[in-house]
Order: sequence, then structure tokens, then C-alpha cells
Amino acid sequence: MSSKESGVTVGIACGGTGGHLFPGLAVASEVAARGGRVVLFVSPKEVDQQGVAGVRDRYAVEVLPSVAFSVRRLPSFLMGVLGGYRRVLGAFHSARPAVVLAMGGFTALPPVLAAKRLGARVVLHESNAIPGRANRWLAPLADLACAGMTETALRWRARRVCVTGTPVRSEVRSAECVAARRTLGLAGHRPVLLVTGGSQGASGVNRLFLASLPDLARRHPELQFIHLTGEHGFTEASDTFRRHGIPARIWPFSPRMDQLLAASTVVVSRSGASSLSELSARRLPSVLIPYPTAADDHQRANASVFVQAGAARSLDQVAAAGADLTGLVCELLESEGTRISMVEALARLDRPAAASEIARLMWDLIPEATRTGQPDRAPSSQSNPLGAFTS
Repeated sequence: MSSKESGVTVGIACGGTGGHLFPGLAVASEVAARGGRVVLFVSPKEVDQQGVAGVRDRYAVEVLPSVAFSVRRLPSFLMGVLGGYRRVLGAFHSARPAVVLAMGGFTALPPVLAAKRLGARVVLHESNAIPGRANRWLAPLADLACAGMTETALRWRARRVCVTGTPVRSEVRSAECVAARRTLGLAGHRPVLLVTGGSQGASGVNRLFLASLPDLARRHPELQFIHLTGEHGFTEASDTFRRHGIPARIWPFSPRMDQLLAASTVVVSRSGASSLSELSARRLPSVLIPYPTAADDHQRANASVFVQAGAARSLDQVAAAGADLTGLVCELLESEGTRISMVEALARLDRPAAASEIARLMWDLIPEATRTGQPDRAPSSQSNPLGAFTS
């Protein structure tokens, strides 16, 4: 059904990090499938620009100023919000939005404020176990808050909270291991270790992994390596692999996480919520290294959810050494029982209907006259307002 037939315009603010962008794109696909016109609001950051490069033919894309909050730079922050607000109003000039979804971060402020002025419904999504500052600030303006984890909902003071899970792009779920390894030039029968610090890279993850690399390669000479280093870590990582004579696939960043995850046996990763959702979707055993200075220490809280569920191992970046990482990776490679147990735990944490559930909840907020001609869908069993969680 076309956007003209539905008459529904939906704004999705998902800029700033891959953890906001890629779940937002997953919901955008579901909205488009319902016949809605999607306007994406992203930041000028490279991760956003690379991430939306392949969808500009499907969705309108508006780039807003990056508006990270800082008390010391409050005037600059307020000017950024004001400039973004004006740009959002301009984007909605020809077609008012019925609903605006904000995936977190301060890039969401201008679209939400514009939505309230234009009379649109506001939906927030928080992936992390501890809601971020922007989502806490915006909660009183929201008609609905969607939580990535039960722990999120318990900590979020919003009028209505539903635990939906965090959306994962369909290509991440559907990518096929053999094809991905063939594309990457990897042997199909040998294990693969993926090391990633997230969309920006991570010097702490790089340091621990490169310290563990010689022992890992010695204990598991059959192991194949994929390393996403971030821009600043690429040269050092490349030199280290070359010095030890260890072949690897090394990039600063890759927009094809679907292929990299599909090819992997074990993953070393930060514990951003979007990354954890992708690990769940792919059923990948992992060693998590939370970012120690993340706001409200939310990455440690995220990792704790997975560790307590038996779905991952974790290391403290400050206290750990390379030998600690070597030991945990070798455990996951060598113990089939441990991998099976983790896969079962990951399956329990996975919410494959998250994107469609969020789209359905958004659609339910839109007045019937606006969405004329849209088929009603049966309520999903995954929908659970605060106090009625599913296991």
C-alpha cells in the first residue's frame, strides 16, 4: 500500500550512533511495509551517513546538527537544538507527521519538540538497561515508551512503557554463514573470531585484544580473525597482525555487520544494547567489555543482564589483561557445552518481533481517519505494558 493511500507520515529520529541508527532503520522498514512515508532524522557523523547511503531511495533523510549536551557549552547546545528544530519543521512542511519515534540521544530533541508543536504522537525507544539522559528528559512528552529490556522499563519514569526489545535489521537475521565467509574470503570450516568496539571503535578493546593475539593464535592456529578497529586504531592493529605474521580481515568500520556476524563463531564486543540485540539474533557466544565511562555506566548494566542470563562472559577493561581475554575466548572456542548453553540463553533474550511490534504500537496511536485503509492487525503477544512483562 502506498504512502498516498495511507496518508501517514512517520518521523524517526535515529542519529548519533549505530546503536540508534540501525534499530531505527529496522522500524522504518516495518512502517514502509504498512504504507507509511518515512522521514529519517540523522546526524552528520560518518556512521550515520554510511548507514543511510543505501536507503535514500526509500526514505526521506534529513541531517540535523549534532547536539551532544554539555553544561559548559550550553549556548552551543541550545543553538544546535534550535537549528535542528527549524529544520525538522521544514521537513514536515508539506506533510505533517502522525507520529514521531525517537531512538535515543540528544539528536532526538528537535524532532520530538517539533512533533509536540504539530500535534503528532511521540514514541520513545530506549535500548539500554539504564535509560539515557535524553530519554529521561523526553519521557513526560511521550505518548508511549518502548523498552529494550525489562530492566529498562523498571527504571524509566514514563506514563506508559511497553517492553518490545530492540529491533534488529532483517539482513542481520537472514545473512547466511557460508555465503558470508565466501564473500569475506574466509575458510568455511575454520572458526572465526570477530572483535569490534562498536561504530566508533574502542581503544580499550583493541588494547586487550592485541595483547591476547599472540597466545590466541598459538593456542588456536586454525582461528580466523576479523577486527573492526575504529579510525584511530587501524594502523596499530594492522602493524601488530603483520608483525606476528597473522592473517586477518581488518577495517576501521564496516557497514556490513550482517556479513561479519554471520561469518563469526565467537565475538569480542562492547556491550551497547544494539550490539547485544544483534548477538542475540545471531545466537553468538561473546566476551563483553563494557565501556567504563559510558553515561550512567549503562554498558556495564547491559552486560550484567546478559551475564546473569548465561548469555555471555564479560571483562572489566581497567582490571583485565590480555591473558584474561585469551582464557575466555579459548573457553568459548573449546567448550561445546558452554556454547550450547549460551545459545539457549541468547534465544531466550531475543525478541525477533521488536521492529514490527514497535510499528504496530505506533500505528495504534494514529487516529483512524489518518490511517484509513490500513488493515488492523491482531495484538502481538510481545506487547506488555509495565507490570505485565513476558519472560
